[in-house]
Order: sequence, then structure tokens, then C-alpha cells
Amino acid sequence: MNKVKELFKIEYPIVQGGMIWASGWKLASAVSNSGGLGLIGAGSMYPDVLREHIQKCKKATDKPFGVNVPMLYPNLQEIIEIIIEEEVKIVFTSAGNPKTYTSYLKQKGITVVHVVSSLKFAMKAQDAGVDAVVAEGFEAGGHNGRDETTTLALIPMVKEKIRIPLIAAGGIATGSSMFAVMALGADGVQIGSRFVASEEASSHHSFKQMVVDAKEGDTQLTLKELAPVRMLKNKFYNDVAALYDKGTSLEELKTLLGRARAKKGMFEGDLIEGELEIGQVSGLINNIKPVDEIVKDLVSNFKEIQRTMSEIQL
Repeated sequence: MNKVKELFKIEYPIVQGGMIWASGWKLASAVSNSGGLGLIGAGSMYPDVLREHIQKCKKATDKPFGVNVPMLYPNLQEIIEIIIEEEVKIVFTSAGNPKTYTSYLKQKGITVVHVVSSLKFAMKAQDAGVDAVVAEGFEAGGHNGRDETTTLALIPMVKEKIRIPLIAAGGIATGSSMFAVMALGADGVQIGSRFVASEEASSHHSFKQMVVDAKEGDTQLTLKELAPVRMLKNKFYNDVAALYDKGTSLEELKTLLGRARAKKGMFEGDLIEGELEIGQVSGLINNIKPVDEIVKDLVSNFKEIQRTMSEIQL
């Protein structure tokens, strides 16, 4: 039995990333209804908005779903209590110390998964008592690890050292890439960018179209002094690059970043001044499709590669 399928009681070992401004109840419920695990992204939601999305998701699916919670969230305690009150059974934590709430959540009967970008943090998460880890490579969109370890290197390193289920993330948008990371030792995958370019994602259509139009080299990891983030190159990115060229300070970067840049870009569709977070794998995404079709494509492509690989001889 696949460990990820068993842990979450889902049909396929496919987890949808809890991405800010993209992962509302429509996306989460659609992924869960298609056989994967949908996640509501709490990182871009006020507490009352999160409660509304959880309640709508419960009405839209009778399948398991979860909530992704960045641990640096300013209303963290309130968010955690809402999750418990609404009887959400799966929580993915990220961007912080997994010790903070893992024991408390598990006492409430909640399955806890932590997202990491390195072997060191994977082992710390395991020591904190999480039920599984997501190991996310440097290719991934949004906030990223400082060490720039790629998925291809990270997954076997983590697999060698941990005992709990391992979910691979970063650069995965096809069944063939899903097969590849599972061949390296992952028990399942977490997919973000491919689900951004879905009909159900709450991100702006203009942003989705820019993801579809992206080519190799159109994303870049930047702002490492604040919090490393991979984004599409646009005017805002060029303004950041110009500051680096002249020798910038942290204060200048913070002033340029300002507030709500990600919302402006990904949710409101300002492709010029907004922050457009997406992964390198956007260069492989060529269309906006319903979630059900995306999941079917992933599964059929995986099975096709599986058949092909059984015929390959060294």
C-alpha cells in the first residue's frame, strides 16, 4: 500500500500545494474530488475568510482535504483554533518551526505534515513528531530554501535518513516527473504550479495565462536577504534586479516590496507591478484546464511511463 494514500485515505498520492492567492475552497475541493488531497492555502487569508473557505470546502466534497499554514502567520493561534473548531483533519505547516504546534495538533487527532527545503530541516521535522514531510526542491515557485538544493538531489538525501512518509515537491507537473521522484524514493508528490493553471484556482486569469506563456528561464529566485522567492520576470522583478545592480540595502528592498505585492500580481492580475510567484516547471505548462483533467493526465502519463520503463533494458 502506498504510504501517502494510506496516511490521507486518498485515491492517488497527489497533494495540491497550499499556495497563496490560488488555493481557495474551489481548488481544494476539486483536487480532493478528483482523488488527490486538496489544500486550502491559509497564508493569504484572514481568519474569518479561512473559516468561510473551510466551511464551503466541506460542503463541496466529502473527501479528505487539509489546510496549509505558514508558521510565520501573524494570527497563527487564531488560525490554529479555527482549524480545530472546524474539525479539519489534515494540516500542512511551513515556513517555521514544526515544534510550535505539531504536538498540540496531534493531540486533537490532526495529521501534521511539514514542508522543508533541506535534509537538516526534514530530520528536525521528524524529531518534532510530524506524520510526513514535504521535501521541496529549488525549482519550486514562491518562497524557497536558501541552499538552492534541487529536487533531484534532495529527495534521495532525505529518503536515506527519515522513516516517515516522504512527499516530493518542486518541478513536478507531469506524470513522468511524478514517476521520477517516486523512483528516487518519494511516496507521493505535492504539485503547485500545474494547479495554478487550472480553472478552479482562485488566482487571476491574467496570471494563469502568463504562467501558460512562460518559457525556460522566465522565472528567477530573488530576495534571498528577506525570504527567497521564485517569481516570473516582469517590471517588478526588473526593479528588484536594478536595486541589486546598484548595491541595495535591506531597507530599500523592503520599501520596494511594500505590502500586498503578491496579492496585486497573482490575485488582482497586475502583471507589471505585482509579484508573480511560480515554479520553473511553468515552462512545461501549456494550457489552463479543469482540475479533473489535470489529475487524469497526471495519472495516465504516470502509468504510461511505468509501462515504458518496464521495457527498458540496460
